[in-house]
Amino acid sequence: GGNAASRVPARARLGGMSLSAPLARTRDWNFPARLALLMVGLFLYGLAIRLQLDANVGLAPWDAFHQGLARRTGLTVGQASITAGLALIVAAWAALKVRPGLGSVLNMLLVGVFIDLLAPLTPHPTGIVVSWAQFALGVLLVGLATGTYIASRMGAGPRDGTVIGLSTRYRLPVGRVRTGVEVVVLLCGLLLGGHVGLGTLAFALLIGPSMAFGMRLYGLERSGGKTTEDKVTTR
Repeated sequence: GGNAASRVPARARLGGMSLSAPLARTRDWNFPARLALLMVGLFLYGLAIRLQLDANVGLAPWDAFHQGLARRTGLTVGQASITAGLALIVAAWAALKVRPGLGSVLNMLLVGVFIDLLAPLTPHPTGIVVSWAQFALGVLLVGLATGTYIASRMGAGPRDGTVIGLSTRYRLPVGRVRTGVEVVVLLCGLLLGGHVGLGTLAFALLIGPSMAFGMRLYGLERSGGKTTEDKVTTR
């Protein structure tokens, strides 16, 4: 007895689609569709970084490094991102035997391009509340961009390809290598004049839940909070 609707599990499926992972069927898409998904993910990542840059409350380690590099060299932040990505791809291929894929190359080129193209279009808030709201939106978009990029199944970005290569070469846990790299990059960004501030700490605290949200949308999270592609994130 009882209403049948009451017996439908919370993680129900509608037309073969999980209500908890509405975009999970992207895994069945063909190459052109996955390439388009990749481009959307890279655009979202560029937008997320641009919003955080212009919020002016502090940056994630790699973005602080790119900003510092730009200030020292006269490059734009996007150009600095492309330069760093290219250097990492070449170094990882030469020293760690990590062969770049299409996703790695497009990531290296297009995130930086989008960062610069969006510069005239994103707000530059002056009030502290609006600044933090814009920063928080940027962090949320990083999570969405991560899920979108990984769902395209085009491979790791230059920075994560390097982390994976180091982990494999030296037989260390990926998480430990990632943390070490991020600390070194953050210190370099600070020395170069990148904006390390409260936003940097906020990013560290919020990026995990944000990425988990983006991954769940695409059905990329297993039980226990682990992802189906634990090693790979957006960049």
